[in-house]
Amino acid sequence: MIKILELFGGIGAPRKALINLGVEHKSIDYVEWNEKAVRSYNAMFDNRYQPESVVGYNLQPDILVHGSPCQDFSIAGKQYGGNIEDGTRSSLLFETIKIIENIGIWKPKVVIWENVKNVLSKKMIPAFNHYLRDMEGLGYTNSFEVLDARNFGIPQARERIFTVSILGDEYFNFNNLEFKKMRDIREFLEDEVDDRYTITQPSMLAKINGTGTRTLKPVKDYVWTITTKQMRCPNSGIVGIGNGRYRLLTERECWRLMGFSDEDFDNAEKAHPRRQNYLNGTLYHQSGNSIVVDVLEAIFKELLKSNIEIKQEELING
Repeated sequence: MIKILELFGGIGAPRKALINLGVEHKSIDYVEWNEKAVRSYNAMFDNRYQPESVVGYNLQPDILVHGSPCQDFSIAGKQYGGNIEDGTRSSLLFETIKIIENIGIWKPKVVIWENVKNVLSKKMIPAFNHYLRDMEGLGYTNSFEVLDARNFGIPQARERIFTVSILGDEYFNFNNLEFKKMRDIREFLEDEVDDRYTITQPSMLAKINGTGTRTLKPVKDYVWTITTKQMRCPNSGIVGIGNGRYRLLTERECWRLMGFSDEDFDNAEKAHPRRQNYLNGTLYHQSGNSIVVDVLEAIFKELLKSNIEIKQEELING
């Protein structure tokens, strides 16, 4: 049985990936400060967690997965940075280092970190390199790669950097991942969509097929990165509905494009019912902040194939 700890756990993409793979596992804990995300996670899985901060946390997992806040690394954000001294949301990634230090001899065999690829930019890479050095100091060998969800079957142009750190001197080979043909976008779009999603605001209509970065682009073969809001410009793409009209992606479509099932979405929606005639900002936000489940499936599958996961007793005795 794989024991995992989900830090900055969001709506539980790591756990969902293991469920999809049929892997026996135990989520020994889930840590998330956002109360609404905890509510969705509980509705989908355990119904027993309370929101907590990762600061000062101390647990003993086999595999640790964390996707620390990306806002201060992201191009779409203000790029405040992620070094410890920056004191930003993104600098919380170093709380993971503290947690592993507190674990001591019970270090997880594998630590997986996901974030925006802008951490490799000139301004942000010092924080990334700091993280890698700290992990090396704890006895880990780091491997990282920018992965696009489109290469794992999901029609979403979402590029994220994944860092896999393995205790010891073993590298993770991203070339061995099982890549999949991108699925048809029509599998993810709803057939009947309420009028509330139709774009009627003059300011947004004026930006359809415009020029520059702040434009609204119609969806063809795939959507662009699912973000925390769709009523914005740019967004993840707009869908043509005939007669020169367009609509936004629905909350359900965004969840599907992150690898979650309709059952997952329905359970989360029960925890966060929409106001009549309004979009559900909470469910948009949760999808945009998640990790694509299908990418995690590929990583977990390769870890299992390589027999990297080990029991804690072996770690102590080895």
